[in-house]
Amino acid sequence: MRVSLKDVAAHAGVSIKTVSNVVNNYQHVTPAMRERVQRSIDVLGYRPNLAARHLRKGRTGIIALALPELGNPYFAELAAAGIDAAAAHDYIVLLDHTGGHREQEILVSQGFRARVIDGLILSPIELETEDLLDRAENVPLVLLGERDYDLPYDHIAIDNVAAARDAVRHLNGLGRREVAFIGARRGRSEPAQLRVRGWREELTAAGLPADDGLVAATDGWGHADGAAAMNRILESGRRPDAVFAYNDPMAIGAMRVLHERGLRVPEDIAVVGFDDVVEGRFGAVTLTSVSPDKEAIGRLAVESVLARLGGNEMPEPRRVRADHRLVERESTLGRAAANGGGRG
Repeated sequence: MRVSLKDVAAHAGVSIKTVSNVVNNYQHVTPAMRERVQRSIDVLGYRPNLAARHLRKGRTGIIALALPELGNPYFAELAAAGIDAAAAHDYIVLLDHTGGHREQEILVSQGFRARVIDGLILSPIELETEDLLDRAENVPLVLLGERDYDLPYDHIAIDNVAAARDAVRHLNGLGRREVAFIGARRGRSEPAQLRVRGWREELTAAGLPADDGLVAATDGWGHADGAAAMNRILESGRRPDAVFAYNDPMAIGAMRVLHERGLRVPEDIAVVGFDDVVEGRFGAVTLTSVSPDKEAIGRLAVESVLARLGGNEMPEPRRVRADHRLVERESTLGRAAANGGGRG
């Protein structure tokens, strides 16, 4: 049988209210009383009924997290960070997969799951500003990613231009002068545009040409897309001495092509990825990558939803920049240097 607050109170010889105060971590409980109640909780194996707790507040205890590509390692790791952050607040996460399709993103944002969720965290790809202008649903919405929306919603993102500049600056600092960019998405994609912009700005700042002939556009951002883009650049007769890829899967696909063509990484061509997913740390050549603070992004998104639910004084929507860093590994430093002094 389920152990109740009443059972714990009887075992500890205190009131049900005192047990409730301890369980809810209220401050005005003496250390001795807290220890006494906690001992009874441990002995009886009491577990709070979180569903009942949320229902008493008129909530479900569920936050929806809608992502474009659950098969993409970055989004899988981001989902894990969000789930961990929500669990710390006794919330569970309902995952939605939009596929990056505008129709599905509209459906999610307009609240088709509103009856079962307390808040929504959405990472859109194709959603337009006008799609959210007439949003009638009052479930708190937090946006992730680099699409820029002039809307009254909290938005968590990293500085893609600065991150791309860090990557290119690292390559320039290693003496690489002809840096290709792969993953400039065909059609509108603000993250890709921002990363190309950072690539261009840093090369220009270094007095180097930002050669559009070394920018490879793709329809997708997977391993095969990176491999195809790398092949196109090489088949054009160009031989860059470095490649900056939109993300890690594309960088890994590019490195596979370089290996098949007998080109060494990084001796012949250095490679930098983006997102710092686990896969990039365990290849034959470990991958230098821009590492967004995924844990912070998940935590900030959950905290933004809960702050809106709690009615905290947050009259203006917040644009929050999460940190990033460049993790240097073998794909730019070489094995000896990476093992001797590289980071990551």
